[in-house]
Amino acid sequence: MGYLHDGHLSLIRLAATHADFIITTIFVNPAQFAPDEDFEKYPRDPGKDTALAESAGTSILFMPSVEEMYPPGYLTYIEVEKITQILEGKFRPTHFRGVTTVVAKLLHLAKPHVAVFGQKDAQQAAVIRKMAKDLNFDLHILVGPIVRESDGLAMSSRNIYLSPKQRTESTVLYGSLKEAERLISNGEVAGSVITAAMRMLITSRSSAKIDYISIADAGTLEELKTITPGDSVLVSLAARIGGVRLIDNVIIHVPRTGV
Repeated sequence: MGYLHDGHLSLIRLAATHADFIITTIFVNPAQFAPDEDFEKYPRDPGKDTALAESAGTSILFMPSVEEMYPPGYLTYIEVEKITQILEGKFRPTHFRGVTTVVAKLLHLAKPHVAVFGQKDAQQAAVIRKMAKDLNFDLHILVGPIVRESDGLAMSSRNIYLSPKQRTESTVLYGSLKEAERLISNGEVAGSVITAAMRMLITSRSSAKIDYISIADAGTLEELKTITPGDSVLVSLAARIGGVRLIDNVIIHVPRTGV
């Protein structure tokens, strides 16, 4: 959605390793914002975005208007069921309908061989993979790794909303994910124990309020009460630091017993 940072630029550079012609799309999509969310104040800087996208290897930068994407009388939407009703979908029930619709339109317009998305929006990546598979999109989807600040905070355009105190306290989110990694690597298998430890750590910060913490199968997003050897586990969370809602996640590959 623009206001590009190094996380976005890493996706453009990843695309350039798989293709020799890169289309970057920037569109602050009103269909994925609820009425009480920050569509109007979402940060925008098209001039800076243009320079950064070009420097990262973009061949064409497509920045359509709302009227171009949703002309008068627009009535068509795409919905992926089930996996959009949990995690982010539970707190933002109209969000993924807007995401899948605009991504489908952009894929249809650009007709790419490869499309690149970011791991920071892990559920979004899973939903788009499912949509592409179910609707027989003829393309390969790549998911690029999360890019973090030096203190671990996942890069996000919304980080600029944080006050200095909130910015300091926001590092607890990544800290809680690292705690989950530590517990799992030490043999903890109970999802409730892991999430309780994360919750305790996050709520030790005065400005933090948790929306959710999840331990789920990385492929299906199905919640895991117990982790078993061989699992690929998605540990994800959403929390508000002050009034700023941030998401983050890690994928943990649990080794098989004896391996």
